[in-house]
Amino acid sequence: MTDTILRNGRITTLDPSNPEVQAIAITDGKVEAIGKNNEMMRLAGSATEIIDLEGRRVIPGLNDSHIHLIRGGLSFNMELRWENVPSVADALRMLKEQAERTPPPQWVRVVGGWSEFQFAERRMPTLDEINAVAPDTPVFVLHLYARALLNKAALNAIGLTKDSPDPPGGTIVRDQNGQPTGMLLATPSALILYSTLAQGPALPREDQVNSTRHFMRELNRLGITSVIDAGGGGQNYPEDYEVVQELDDAGQLTVRIAYNLFAQKPGEELADYERWVKMTKPGAGSPLLKMNGGGENLTWSAADFENFLEPRHDLAPAMERELEPIVELLATNKWPFRIHATYDESIERFLSVFERVNGRQPFETRFIIDHAETISDRNIERVKALGGGIAIQNRMAYQGEYFVDRYGPQAAKRTPPVSRMLEMDLPVGAGTDATRVSSYDPWTALYWLVTGKTVGGLALYDEADTLDRETALRLYTQGSAWFSGDQDIKGALKPGQYADLAVLSDDYLSVPAEDIRRITSVLTMLGGRIVHAHGPFSDHNPPLPPASPDWGPIHAAPTPAMRTGDYANIAATQHHHGHSHEGSHCQLHGHNAGIAWTKPIPVRDATSFWGALGCACFAV
Repeated sequence: MTDTILRNGRITTLDPSNPEVQAIAITDGKVEAIGKNNEMMRLAGSATEIIDLEGRRVIPGLNDSHIHLIRGGLSFNMELRWENVPSVADALRMLKEQAERTPPPQWVRVVGGWSEFQFAERRMPTLDEINAVAPDTPVFVLHLYARALLNKAALNAIGLTKDSPDPPGGTIVRDQNGQPTGMLLATPSALILYSTLAQGPALPREDQVNSTRHFMRELNRLGITSVIDAGGGGQNYPEDYEVVQELDDAGQLTVRIAYNLFAQKPGEELADYERWVKMTKPGAGSPLLKMNGGGENLTWSAADFENFLEPRHDLAPAMERELEPIVELLATNKWPFRIHATYDESIERFLSVFERVNGRQPFETRFIIDHAETISDRNIERVKALGGGIAIQNRMAYQGEYFVDRYGPQAAKRTPPVSRMLEMDLPVGAGTDATRVSSYDPWTALYWLVTGKTVGGLALYDEADTLDRETALRLYTQGSAWFSGDQDIKGALKPGQYADLAVLSDDYLSVPAEDIRRITSVLTMLGGRIVHAHGPFSDHNPPLPPASPDWGPIHAAPTPAMRTGDYANIAATQHHHGHSHEGSHCQLHGHNAGIAWTKPIPVRDATSFWGALGCACFAV
């Protein structure tokens, strides 16, 4: 008996033998058949659910090959997100409102996903501005892997004083009297940023479970059905994986998660992996939650910092000596592994270690170079020869201006050289590296791949180095599936593969390029089960408990998914400046405020900002 038939759509299958169809039949969580409407309707039985797509574009569910969902989910409900916020004035208003809602001793956290170049003012907020709107509630604002801004209340909360020493690789900016100003700099290590963030109060366990569910629903709203979690600093196994394990046991995961194990303590990385190879193995878990191997940190001496506001950092001389036994242990136990690598100089050294180990213990499974913004053709060839792949992310969409300023526009044209990787038939998967640098919004990443532009509008690449839309989509689906060993069971909509799919608010393959960033999903299915529905499919939307805690930003500020696509009207209703914007229009001035959440900023003409976005009240 066929469970579900989606009909009357424009379904991109990514199956070369049948690339676009009208309808799809789903049984037992997998694609049963694809084809024309009448062909699929012949499979319908009395209990088959039939959904009319009304001509909408359908794609395979998106798969972020490098994200930090598990860590990000624990705090999603209490983070204020600035993605797609059009101005510093708006960002500060949101910060002020959240500071007034946040009870002691909690902090207001803005943790990644924004660029100063997205703002009409083309600058960051200042410490004076942050202190003015939030004088009493601790505020922590993270900007890339580069710096953090803390207000005076946050400095007091963590006890940062004139006598506090700079940590290794970090700088506490001080005034003329030696007092901390509130600016922390990664010079070049981000440890100063993350160790400070870690001092803020965590959510209680029940709220962490709720928060993770809401984060997954947010990803579902954007069409994401799978991710590969790259671990993270402070994300210990198994204790910090208990929340997603609990959700999997309860049947409440709405995203497939393949997770990596990230070495935690400097000097004890090998001991971490020696312990873990006895506890688990690749593939252990369920179809929705499974262990995927080691990394992205294998040893701290291999940490290659991607802060383009600072000069490139040379890896420690001891790196090879510490990395080699770890790689050999993983290779011996047939563990896939991945390693964070921004610069070609670092990749050169890593590959030399991998080649030596492979000579003694041939790799029998995949390995992954993560990021690879400046990888050379020669090192792409070496990755391919060893059977590896490269996971790329849209970090340049947020840091491109800084890279150009330091290294020049010519060097930026190959950051990373995706077209060359594909020419060499290398496995390539797309993603974001969210949540602390890039946004988790996949449509920002797809926009970057297709247009070559940063979120601030800077064109980084020649046309030959951008991708056509189907190729970019393939990297975000089939390409990413390779990185968890799932290329035969997901990534395309063809018989036998998982029925993971997204019905889009707008046609990704035909909308103007600038509108790609507006796209959301109006119906998302995971294994044939509807995990999100909106607009014309709202009746299918599965219930979700209210977000907790009740003071969190998620109750008052539109999420990135709610600032785009069909969610714009909701966002505009919530978005106010002390007077009503009912129906997306400012009742005081008569201006349309909703457009501010749905259109990229006209950065090339900042003087037209208020007219283009509709409302001078953005400034007050």
